[in-house]
Amino acid sequence: MVPPALLATNVPPSATFLNQAAAVSGWGVFCVVLALRVMRAPSALMPRAGGGLRALLFALALLMAACAMSWALNGLPGSMALSAIGLLAAAGLVAVVGAATMDSGGGVAAFRALCIAFAVAGVLSVAVGMVQVFAPGWADGYWIASTALEGRASGNLRQPNHLSSLLLWSLVGVLWLCESLDDRRWRLARAGLFALMVGFIFGLVLSASRTGMLGVLVLAVWGALDRTLSRRSRLMLCASPLIYALCWGGLTTWADLTGHVFGGAARLRSETDISSSRFSIWSDTLGLIAQHPWFGVGWGEFNLAWSLTPFPHRPGAFFDHTHNLLLQWVVELGLPLAMLVTALMSWAMWRAWCASRQRTAAPDRERALLLRAAWMMVLLVAWHSLLEYPLWYAYFLLPAAFAFGLCLGEGRRGSAASGVSGHAVAASAARVATRHAPPVRQGLVARGAALLAASLLMMTGGLASVIDYLPVVAIFEPPDDAPPLADRVAAGRRSWLFSHHAEYAAATTSQSPAEVLRAMDGAKHFLLDTRLMTAWASALAEVGDVERARHVAARLREFRNAASKGFFATCESEPEPGLEPPFQCVAPSRALDYRDFR
Repeated sequence: MVPPALLATNVPPSATFLNQAAAVSGWGVFCVVLALRVMRAPSALMPRAGGGLRALLFALALLMAACAMSWALNGLPGSMALSAIGLLAAAGLVAVVGAATMDSGGGVAAFRALCIAFAVAGVLSVAVGMVQVFAPGWADGYWIASTALEGRASGNLRQPNHLSSLLLWSLVGVLWLCESLDDRRWRLARAGLFALMVGFIFGLVLSASRTGMLGVLVLAVWGALDRTLSRRSRLMLCASPLIYALCWGGLTTWADLTGHVFGGAARLRSETDISSSRFSIWSDTLGLIAQHPWFGVGWGEFNLAWSLTPFPHRPGAFFDHTHNLLLQWVVELGLPLAMLVTALMSWAMWRAWCASRQRTAAPDRERALLLRAAWMMVLLVAWHSLLEYPLWYAYFLLPAAFAFGLCLGEGRRGSAASGVSGHAVAASAARVATRHAPPVRQGLVARGAALLAASLLMMTGGLASVIDYLPVVAIFEPPDDAPPLADRVAAGRRSWLFSHHAEYAAATTSQSPAEVLRAMDGAKHFLLDTRLMTAWASALAEVGDVERARHVAARLREFRNAASKGFFATCESEPEPGLEPPFQCVAPSRALDYRDFR
């Protein structure tokens, strides 16, 4: 199992792509191994998917269908649609593999590998974070990512809130490893694992992420309520807020005494908006929902709709996500479909919760504690998704799907067992498998072969995406012998998954208004920013579409962005008598909305 998201090296235009491609291929390899084990499991019955797993897969299918509809009807670029559909399909596959693994009796071994991987990733990420805070000059960008956030750790994920979610998962994983070491001979190992947990909490403080702070409180609540955990684990979880506070106080004192910067303390002193513009973007999102309640604005169209809808008090940053998963579904899918998807996901979460409430009596204690830890991992990333959008990244989506699948796989076993112990179920499975050996074995092989083929496709898909990405890299970071920009853009436009980046380059560098408008057909659906909106408005004005040019300029003005001052500088002086003022200086004379720009 490859530790997730540890690559510091990145190539433009996406700082996260290599980590995401590594996650897809790495999880593909892991699923191949698990699928082979499922094929060899002689006593696995592989029953039909339980209600929770069906609900999860149906919700993912609805999301993929919504994405395809936006591609067909709204002009969403094929590259963006294929990327989203591919990741959702990969999540479904990983969940099914997790459920099949749990159902075939391999869940404990698979989860142990996952927890060890998170422990390794957590240790390395804390080390990277310490360099970023205490010795930022050592961050070379190849092994240790540099960060623009002085005094705050972001790890090689490049976002403090992402680092905090990784470390929270590492905490849960190490806690389960501690719980699985019941024998007294492992006392020293348990002490080392608890020390790791303290180190992960220190890493959370270095990130100064509100997500991490809230996550620590969630873990403390878990420790207070879950009496099935050992006494030492419950004490550790309940003490985690105190450990967090002590680390915070120690780092603040260190910064005051040495003159260095601790980003957490500096953030408390200087930040006036505790929501980091989330309240504003949520308010604007509710306004969009009120305007388009039934069918939404379309999958992947939030940024376009929000950027081109008048919001005089919008935040100054360019947002491509609502920073709340439920609001994202409602604004893009519409209320009816979003409520259906939410209901399906909630049912799956409930079924996973029911599975995690198994009694922890021997000999099934390890499995039962596994389910609690896996469910907590899903809960923590779901909580994070109400404040950010971690599930849009493969290195969070796929582990969450696997943990979800483990819980739902045990839910199928638990439903079939109807209260019978795990050993009794296994014995019954063996008897049935013996009685109906040929059909059962054939079914196992067929299902296992299907999982294996899909896993191999996922593994190669991650590698193929890197090859598909290289022509786009050449646009933004050309080698010494690179062909002209126009040729590189043409090659990038042929990319299956990343052609929208090539369209961005074409729209922001072309001198021809017709070429700019052609490129905007793809570029406008990804992320409208100052460069794109300036080029778009200017091109519209040059071809005589002045009203739409004024609308784009008026929306850009609402962002109050420093980079657009040059574009609006001409409006600060009085126009010469008899001359019409520049288009960006005149308000549009009729109301338009984002659908007028599709």
